[in-house]
Amino acid sequence: MRFFSRKTTSPQLARPWFWVPSLFFAEGIPYMIAMTVSVVLYKNLGLSNTQIALYTSWLYLPWVIKPLWSPFVDLFRTKRFWIIAMQLAIGGSFACVALTLPAHDFVRYTLAMFFIMAFSSATHDIAADGFYMLALNTPQQAAFIGVRTVFYRIATIASKGLMVIGAGLLQEYGHSIVSAWSITFLAAASFFLALCIYHFLILPRPVADVSAPFDKQKSFLKEYFRIITLFFRRKDILIILSFLLFFRFAEAQLVKMVAPFLLDAPERGGLGLTTADVGLIYGTVGVVALMLGGLLGGYAIYKNGLKFWLWPMVLAMHVPDLIFVYLSHALPQNIWLIGSSVALEQFGYGFGFTAYTMYVIMVAQSEYKTVFYAISTGIMTLGMMLPAMSSGWTQEMLGYKNFFIWIMITTIPGFIVTALVKIDPWYGKKGEG
Repeated sequence: MRFFSRKTTSPQLARPWFWVPSLFFAEGIPYMIAMTVSVVLYKNLGLSNTQIALYTSWLYLPWVIKPLWSPFVDLFRTKRFWIIAMQLAIGGSFACVALTLPAHDFVRYTLAMFFIMAFSSATHDIAADGFYMLALNTPQQAAFIGVRTVFYRIATIASKGLMVIGAGLLQEYGHSIVSAWSITFLAAASFFLALCIYHFLILPRPVADVSAPFDKQKSFLKEYFRIITLFFRRKDILIILSFLLFFRFAEAQLVKMVAPFLLDAPERGGLGLTTADVGLIYGTVGVVALMLGGLLGGYAIYKNGLKFWLWPMVLAMHVPDLIFVYLSHALPQNIWLIGSSVALEQFGYGFGFTAYTMYVIMVAQSEYKTVFYAISTGIMTLGMMLPAMSSGWTQEMLGYKNFFIWIMITTIPGFIVTALVKIDPWYGKKGEG
């Protein structure tokens, strides 16, 4: 296919700074739109919290089952091909969301577009992570690991923050809700398709980026499932599964209801913020706090190891959920107080989530790191998906005040599974292991 044919790439254009930031910026945008921006969109359009949580939680599914088709990305075509093709599909799905919003049965059509977006995004993740390892040598991979993380978070601000702010401002300037969101998604589609063209021109063509060899005399499925069963035959597999599924049990329910709580009117138990306010507080200030917490957490583990910081990080992740108990009872109107409260909770979450990430990396250490890591991240996404699906129904049954108290109760499983895990004192510590 001539469109994706191999050509010589200019050494200057192949430099990592030309493509690593933009590639992982592109990786973060569709995930945050599917998981968070969709919640604000459907809340604006009048869906109930039960419907929002149930419908948008299904969008986790492509990331849950991602390990099942990741080998096909290796076997067919190049990682570069998959990156360009999936960015084209993602940009197209953004445009289709914009075009289907005015339809009478918009929920069904937009959810279908969001699911295509989610599937394309999960496939893009597989290809981008593989391309990163193929296009860079080991020192470059180490040097740019922080860069890719920062630009992924910048993508979170751009989608969860600026995109929501933009839709909110369009509403304040007289556009209807449907018109405002249609314009916003068309702008996102234009930007993402431009990003696709940029990557087609700029991404290097590593010699190693070829289809993986496959001996047709052997059964691919038999070998693949043999590797998968190795993961589940570990002697500590029940503890691993419990930790991956229940460490974020409370957070999985909370994350779907934060935006509805901020948007709902005080008479319904919410804070009554505008869409633009939510984009600024939760999607921008909150994300910056989340990023700072993650950076501090990574440095802390680097200095003293995961075992040393495990319990402080568990406390930092769960205890700040009390902030929403306070906000739901006090219903403050001071936007600075609300913003600083959300920022504090997000900082704690970012700091605590570092422990979870390091544990997943530790579990993946084996002869089959890529497959084990994909399985682990699939299970951790399942641990987010299942509790999130019922969170809207739970909130509507309990009301916001009691729902946030329920969230504090559901942090208990996170503490229990933390007490069960065994971690070597050296793991993650500078100069050890």
